[in-house]
Amino acid sequence: MQKIFNNKQELARYFGEYLLKATQEKPELYIALSGGSTPKVIFELLSKEYDKTIDWTKIRFFWGDERMVAPTNPESNFGMTREYLFDHVKTRAVNIFRVKGELEPQEALNAYTHSVNDNVPLHNGIPQFDIMLLGLGDDGHTASIFPHQIDLWHSRNICELAQHPESGQVRVSMTGDIINNSKQIFFLVTGENKAEKVDEIINQKGSYKQYPAALVDKNKTEWLLDKEAAHLL
Repeated sequence: MQKIFNNKQELARYFGEYLLKATQEKPELYIALSGGSTPKVIFELLSKEYDKTIDWTKIRFFWGDERMVAPTNPESNFGMTREYLFDHVKTRAVNIFRVKGELEPQEALNAYTHSVNDNVPLHNGIPQFDIMLLGLGDDGHTASIFPHQIDLWHSRNICELAQHPESGQVRVSMTGDIINNSKQIFFLVTGENKAEKVDEIINQKGSYKQYPAALVDKNKTEWLLDKEAAHLL
């Protein structure tokens, strides 16, 4: 299912209303966040317009992927979330489960795997998030599973070490089983540069099967798009 918005702010408010309703209906909510420019806008709006209405203490925060950098590094997904959301709402530190990107990659992977496995409710024998936020790369990647490592999607592990195809940067990424085990998945996609891949994946065109983003369970997925990203649909 796709929802198309005039701009990022409209998209952010739609997600804000969804999150507000979800926190009102459940005593606790498990969410895996994504990085990127679109979530940044969403977090910024949530922190300003939903800081009082959403009970942030009910939410347990995780990340679908993270770069192997310190939390103060500008490339840190956690750091971005802290700057645009956590510093402005009343959440609890004990409810924030970040990837420790300052550690050695394998150590960070092991620690985060245990953190997810020990703190997220199980369904089908594996952790189940209430909400999984995903972005879409220009190359069709999602989380940090890129086309050249698409086999990582099918790993039986909760997380894997992935590598950016150009920079070689190492990242921790959740795998396909965990992503698709989520109750609700949102793709947050904005910008004209994403339109071609959005069209290929949603309409199953060309070589769409080579994109990790095409392996996300479409029956649980809602695409939240601005009109630029959706203009080829």
